[in-house]
Amino acid sequence: MTVSPRNGTRTKRVHMAKISMIVNGNPVTGNIDPRTLLVQFLRENLRLTGTHVGCDTSQCGACVVHLDGKAVKSCTTLAVMADGHEVKTIEGLAADGAPLHPMQEAFREHHGLQCGFCTPGMIMTAVDLVHRKGHDLSDHLIREELEGNLCRCTGYQNIVASIAAGAKAMAKSDLA
Repeated sequence: MTVSPRNGTRTKRVHMAKISMIVNGNPVTGNIDPRTLLVQFLRENLRLTGTHVGCDTSQCGACVVHLDGKAVKSCTTLAVMADGHEVKTIEGLAADGAPLHPMQEAFREHHGLQCGFCTPGMIMTAVDLVHRKGHDLSDHLIREELEGNLCRCTGYQNIVASIAAGAKAMAKSDLA
């Protein structure tokens, strides 16, 4: 506890945490409040705003990123939990100047978005799904796996079609 010299009020001193991680292939470091969420660190410190915040309660999936290759909801993951690990955001799926990742291209081709708010989380979840379940995905499995991702616009039909097409396209690329 510290006491303010001006008005004598007591304030609790926050000890900063030094973190370092690889984000989209690039080493990054930061001094942060240990209570900082990963989504806040990505958006506010690194200015990677493709990862969205929709609910802050891990229910909508707009904030999905990959942590060491696995999908996580960054709105309920502390940034310090990613210290020493690798994080990939929607911005890191395709290299600058390179063609879109096959899943991103499939969402574009099959109209898997309307307003686009949920799209980054949907795509990151879909890529993780392909890595876990393979390239031949049934509509039922895709819908089941999207349970933690909400879309308030599309009714999911085009999202499911996009993921199925993206999974097949990933099989043909070196991103399998």
